[in-house]
Amino acid sequence: MSPRRNRPRPEAGPPLDDDRVRRGVDAVQTWSDGEWQVRAIPGGAAVKTYRCPGCDQEIRPGVAHLVVWPADGRGDLTDRRHWHSGCWRARDRRSPGIQRSRSAPRYG
Repeated sequence: MSPRRNRPRPEAGPPLDDDRVRRGVDAVQTWSDGEWQVRAIPGGAAVKTYRCPGCDQEIRPGVAHLVVWPADGRGDLTDRRHWHSGCWRARDRRSPGIQRSRSAPRYG
């Protein structure tokens, strides 16, 4: 048996852009209330504490989450919101205007 050789691999496209990796990748999602620009923030790039509008709990540094803003350009940078991924996916199932903590009972 011959030893394994460490040969350089051929490049599979352009090199990774560190800034783009750090800030995540954008996607447009369509929901019942319109189209939203959604950016996934990896845990390593999450360096500040935010409050999730879905559950009203903190998103701590180091926790992967989403940044969401209107896709049609009807807002500015102040319209961006940081969401837990699960809260964003479940937002159509929540009662409008009701924010619950994770341990709150679910009535109605």
